[in-house]
Amino acid sequence: MELIQQTPDLSAYLAADEVIDHHHPVVRSTAARLASRVMDSYTYAQTAYEFVRDSIPHSGDSGDPRVTWRASDVLEQRTGICHAKAHALAALLRAEDIPTALCYQRLRCDDSDGHIVHGLVAVRFGGAWHRQDPRGNKPGVDARFSLDGERLAWVPEKECNEADYPVLYAVPHPVVLNALQAAPDREALWKTLPTAL
Repeated sequence: MELIQQTPDLSAYLAADEVIDHHHPVVRSTAARLASRVMDSYTYAQTAYEFVRDSIPHSGDSGDPRVTWRASDVLEQRTGICHAKAHALAALLRAEDIPTALCYQRLRCDDSDGHIVHGLVAVRFGGAWHRQDPRGNKPGVDARFSLDGERLAWVPEKECNEADYPVLYAVPHPVVLNALQAAPDREALWKTLPTAL
């Protein structure tokens, strides 16, 4: 699949905003701590990915009812669904000048015939974009950081009406962000997350 930048301006994928708030002290201090352990941007990207994947539980797996959407809140509260974790990883990567995009998949829900939009990121190295899924591993899910072939949590099955969306967003998709911001808790969020983009 060919990934398509929503905007041709690469600087948009380094920008800070209300969601990917890499100017926030929590993000800056976390990024500095992770960067102090590594020698290059590739190793930093992998370290930041593994930190978000492994140190911030997916709230659906942990049963945490809180809904986070701002990167600094995800890092501070140590919880979030896939979209929130993608926002946190994007902020940590952008804090170290690594262009990072938000991207999405349409997947079947675990416990129904319905679908849900799943969030991940893409990082730019060597003049190309590489998708990464910081959702968090569990039985049946083994996502890994890779610039040599994708190691995502899930590969969409076309026969099940699942899909990869090729667009690389500089900011969260509005329907995803609106659902996150409006939800009083995770149970309500499950009912309002988009089923398609």
